[in-house]
Amino acid sequence: MMTIDFTSIAALLAGICVVFFVVQMSVMCGFYSRIHRHFRKDAGTDPVEYPPLSVIVVTKDTGELLHDSLTAILEQDYPAFEVIVVNDLSAGEDELILKRLANIYPNLYHTFIPETARYVSRKKLGVAMGIRASHYEWVVVTSPYARPESKEWLRSLAREMTPETDIVLGYSNYVYGKGMFALRVRTDAFFRSLRYLGMALAGHPYMGLGHNLAYRKRAYLEHKGFSSHLQLQRGEDDLLVNAIADRYNTRVARGKESIVRLPLPVSRKSWREEMLGSVLTGRFYQGVAPLLNALETWTCFLFHLGCAVAFAVGLVSGQWIWAGMAAGLWLVRLLAVMHIWYHTAWDLGEKFGVFLPIFDVLRPWWSLAHHIRFWFCRKDAFLRK
Repeated sequence: MMTIDFTSIAALLAGICVVFFVVQMSVMCGFYSRIHRHFRKDAGTDPVEYPPLSVIVVTKDTGELLHDSLTAILEQDYPAFEVIVVNDLSAGEDELILKRLANIYPNLYHTFIPETARYVSRKKLGVAMGIRASHYEWVVVTSPYARPESKEWLRSLAREMTPETDIVLGYSNYVYGKGMFALRVRTDAFFRSLRYLGMALAGHPYMGLGHNLAYRKRAYLEHKGFSSHLQLQRGEDDLLVNAIADRYNTRVARGKESIVRLPLPVSRKSWREEMLGSVLTGRFYQGVAPLLNALETWTCFLFHLGCAVAFAVGLVSGQWIWAGMAAGLWLVRLLAVMHIWYHTAWDLGEKFGVFLPIFDVLRPWWSLAHHIRFWFCRKDAFLRK
């Protein structure tokens, strides 16, 4: 007859796995699953009157990517909007593209950042200049290489612009590409979006990305723009949202027409530098979200490790019940997490194949690697000159 030893090491390890399992499932069901439910909602009726919009783009040596992006933006099916492009000392091609497109689209305006501008992030200065030049209350910020997937992109953002709303967050990710590196950066961007969009839908908005973001000019001005983090080279988007967003004034755009796509990073080095910048910016986040993100990441790591150790100890010691319990918990979490992630990926037009379970196991290690690189990198590279 099989006996159950509740005082064995295997039992203790299985109990610890239960604790991590509960934390993991609470985060998955409480935050990450909200995007799937949100995207499945009916888009609702269009507002009686769409607010006019100012779309702001800061460009620097973007070339043909700028042409493709601006063309997709300028041909949006939207009643009234302007596009303001701020040129940051481009070599010449960007200016030629802007002049050519301005002859075709009367709602395209462009200016430039003076070469003498110093002591502030040029990207932040460019956005600030665009906002100052804008004519409308609602500002949409995007990148010179971000391309909307639909002509209804601006409409999808505007549907969320209620009288109570100050911020609208949208989903962005890279285009499909072959190879492990392309798959990894797309998956990483997907999971990052699961976090900040899911948190916003749960009433804890903490960041936004300047590829697909809208906010009221009034909220920007009341916060005095980027004055609270001028010492940083980046953070013009996420730190501004972190400062002004709350559960009442932030909404998330839904529907595949709300998605924008970016070209893949030109190199691993450039992508890693972007990740290091994100690590630095994340240290300035206020609120409970950073703690919840860290809790989810490391309980994920400890859950995988705990289940493996509990399973092995249970087998070696003949405690089959505890070994089976550890394996069962791991399998249940895997099925639940993959159900949420794959359904959400389908909603967002993503295809990851069988890579998501691998990513789930490796992401805590990759997160640790980013933080270790940050500890040993030159911090002044991310500060204003």
